[in-house]
Amino acid sequence: QVQLVESGGGLVQAGGSLRLSCAASGRSFRLYNVGWFRQAPGKEREFVAAISWSTSTTIYADSVKGRFTISRDNAKNTAALQMNNLKPEDTAVYYCAARSGVLQTEKASYDYWGQGTQVTVSD
Repeated sequence: QVQLVESGGGLVQAGGSLRLSCAASGRSFRLYNVGWFRQAPGKEREFVAAISWSTSTTIYADSVKGRFTISRDNAKNTAALQMNNLKPEDTAVYYCAARSGVLQTEKASYDYWGQGTQVTVSD
């Protein structure tokens, strides 16, 4: 069992940066792959980025590639999403999720979810 809590969201101007954090409880966190997803009003939840349990593999959505960086610290049971050069279209609730097995981009394959943190990017 893994519990996830996101933090770090807020209001930022376009071109600015935010760093989201995901704090996990449960000693098996280091064995789980971690994904970040986001959901804008009226839209489906979409994949943003994922990192393998070993940190050796990362995957990014095309829309954030080159601007966002996913990382994790297994010793601290945390994961993070550094978001640079933010755009208004990045406005959404951002969720941290965890799954065992193969690294995936499909949200339905993730077993554990946080409650989300709001990111709002103004023009």
